[in-house]
Amino acid sequence: MPHIDQIEKATQKRVIKFFVDKLHYTYLGDLHDSENSNIMQERLYSYLTGKGGYSGKVARRAIDELVRTSGNLQHGLYDANKEVYRLLKYGAKIVEEAGEAPKTVFFIDFSDASKNDFAIAEEVTVVGENVKRPDLVIYVNGIALAVIELKRSSTSVSEGIRQNLTNQKANFIEKFFSTMQFCMAGNDSEGLRYGTLRTPEKHLTLTISNIERDL
Repeated sequence: MPHIDQIEKATQKRVIKFFVDKLHYTYLGDLHDSENSNIMQERLYSYLTGKGGYSGKVARRAIDELVRTSGNLQHGLYDANKEVYRLLKYGAKIVEEAGEAPKTVFFIDFSDASKNDFAIAEEVTVVGENVKRPDLVIYVNGIALAVIELKRSSTSVSEGIRQNLTNQKANFIEKFFSTMQFCMAGNDSEGLRYGTLRTPEKHLTLTISNIERDL
């Protein structure tokens, strides 16, 4: 495993502990040694056929549509991300059997958040044109919705922001960001900043002013 700055690692572990202990997220582990996607299909399938209440056939077809949409970068990352957002918000229209009316499959339960499967993973290896490894990735029902880059206090948050923006480029791991709704970067001294896809550094919002104190 490559060297990770121990101060950054300590912050990373503290953030994970907050998500697990306070927000009751499931910890998916250190995913450094596996090749990862922005959609954990089996985890999403379990949600859709379990708490979602959909049949296996409908769930598989809905997942296939989400995977196709998230992987279609023909018109660029922004458009792919917008289409994924449309599916997440309004659902996918799926026909189970020929002649039947389509069912609307919702990938996330917005009316009762407790029904969703919230999880966090660290050191998530993603293979694109280059191999990159986001520090933390947040998943809802197996769908990667947020990425967090953490730096030590002596390293500006700007470096984490630039890292996120670089990773969104075609020659890095652009496809991984097609499902992302939040891109975050932070350190103990400057706090945590967030924005949506491709948000320029100057427009990022400060969400907590000091990670060490607030967590």
